[in-house]
Amino acid sequence: MAMITHVNVCNTVNEIYCCLRNKVVKLDAQQKEQFCKGCKMFAGGAAGYDRGVSCTWEDLRTVSNPHVVLDPAQEFKDNQIRQVPPEGPALFVYTPRW
Repeated sequence: MAMITHVNVCNTVNEIYCCLRNKVVKLDAQQKEQFCKGCKMFAGGAAGYDRGVSCTWEDLRTVSNPHVVLDPAQEFKDNQIRQVPPEGPALFVYTPRW
């Protein structure tokens, strides 16, 4: 699975989708200090944009690289969908040893 750079551009009220917290957050000094600063996914500012951050993680979805996020609410919704592999979920069979 490829590492995808997510360019999270702030919306009109300075919000972004935060993968670490799995929610839409206000990109303010507190968010940057308490979460972005220590996050292993944090990759710096949103290159080419005035406000936002870039984050890198393995994304199971089929998205461009970089993936530019302009609507944090939609990105949150899209990240709540989990795909089951074509071979189906893992099946574990328990057989007691008598």
